[in-house]
Amino acid sequence: MVRSHASGVGAPLSENETRALMVLRANALAKGLSGVRPRVVEMLCQMLNAKVHPVIPSQGSVGASGDLAPLAHLAHVIIGEGQAVFRDETLPGNEAMKRGGITPLELEAKEGLSLLNGTQGMLALLSLALREADTLVDSADVAASLSLDALRGSPGAFDARIMHARAYAGAATTARNLAHLNDGSQIRESHRAAEKDPRVQDAYSLRCTPQVHGAVRDSLAQAREIAAVELNSATDNPLVFVRDDKNGDIVSGGNFHGQPLAMAADQAAIALATLGGIVERRIEQMTNPLTSMLPAFLTPEPGLNSGFMIAQVTAAALTSENKALATPHSVDSISTSGNQEDYVSMGMNGARRLERMLKNLRNTIAIELLCACQGIDLLAPLKTGKLATKAYEVVRAKSRMLSVDRPVAPDIEAVSTLIADGAIAAILH
Repeated sequence: MVRSHASGVGAPLSENETRALMVLRANALAKGLSGVRPRVVEMLCQMLNAKVHPVIPSQGSVGASGDLAPLAHLAHVIIGEGQAVFRDETLPGNEAMKRGGITPLELEAKEGLSLLNGTQGMLALLSLALREADTLVDSADVAASLSLDALRGSPGAFDARIMHARAYAGAATTARNLAHLNDGSQIRESHRAAEKDPRVQDAYSLRCTPQVHGAVRDSLAQAREIAAVELNSATDNPLVFVRDDKNGDIVSGGNFHGQPLAMAADQAAIALATLGGIVERRIEQMTNPLTSMLPAFLTPEPGLNSGFMIAQVTAAALTSENKALATPHSVDSISTSGNQEDYVSMGMNGARRLERMLKNLRNTIAIELLCACQGIDLLAPLKTGKLATKAYEVVRAKSRMLSVDRPVAPDIEAVSTLIADGAIAAILH
């Protein structure tokens, strides 16, 4: 069974993804409902500690009857076959286990099935994605605070009383973040009087930042709740319920079905696409002289220089791609296994696309940060809020002001790395 089910294709899971899958499978088996010996769980822990990482192809699961193909490639190494990475070298499974000081396991009754049947492939990818998504929402709050000042927007819409009147937790969090970040802004004070700025209200991409970012926060929190349940569940089949030393029941059910995770992955994808959409609109607001009251494309000498014109185009491309990637997977199903498995979740596909969406969103937020810092520079000597200034300084340590045209790609990459490393989100904490 292990050999026949090891039928995955495509790029292998990353080391982090593989380790997440392994620890989640060990945790599920450790619940004691899968009919395996403790030795099976200990084996997974040994492999984790020795850093023997099975090569697990990322494609081949439909997210029902568990992630059969990915988990089979894990089990293949446990029995001393397949392929594994040990100290950055891809080796035959038995050789990797030998170098890690581990003796392959001879499986006993039900243990092969218990290793194959579970949702840990899609759960690993979803859990890692949700962790990074939280960092990106915080980073987007920081970027929005800088954009607010670059566009000389008003923080009035972030009043705590407005948030209390519609008590969504995510919106209240973002509103508090924005108020805190922009506190002490000289730019805000410079246009407070009506004669200096005749605008009545800001565009939705500024004024409704708490409502949109907040909805993203709440949606991700709901997906996280589903993942937390799955993290502590027995998801193979059949399950073994022991009454005493000699008696028990083996019960066939459907806990392997990935529908809850598939729908959570879709929810996360929609949230990421939504966040990218409003980020891109703020970039457009800043680069468009009709809305920014700043030089066209944020360059001191428009006409001679293109400034951030093409950076906005890049943000538009990334945003459009994420909208397409957010197409739900959980509503799709293709019957498999002779029509016995006739309704599947496609949860693994739904979880797999999240990494690509996160990278696109990270780059889009990086572009917003670059544009916002450029806008702040063009409003000098006035300064943004005290906490927002820290974000400005973090960005400027990696990317200088765009006074004349130069390739912006290295700047986007540098700031995207700051976001990935948590340096932007850390300003809030």
